[in-house]
Amino acid sequence: MSGSWFWCLEHGQVEEGRGCPNDRRLGPYDTYEEAADAITRTRERTEQMERADEQEREWGKGWDGS
Repeated sequence: MSGSWFWCLEHGQVEEGRGCPNDRRLGPYDTYEEAADAITRTRERTEQMERADEQEREWGKGWDGS
């Protein structure tokens, strides 16, 4: 069944099909493996965004006279 795998944030595991409510899971994913790797990819993207935000703050220092 395609697109029926989720990473459950509450239980920290992969669920197939109906499981926890949507606000407590990531997905849907096409495969078990994609769902199992979802939290790792999400954390990596969050870290990338945090680094980019910090770089942007550093780059913009001094432009407003501070």
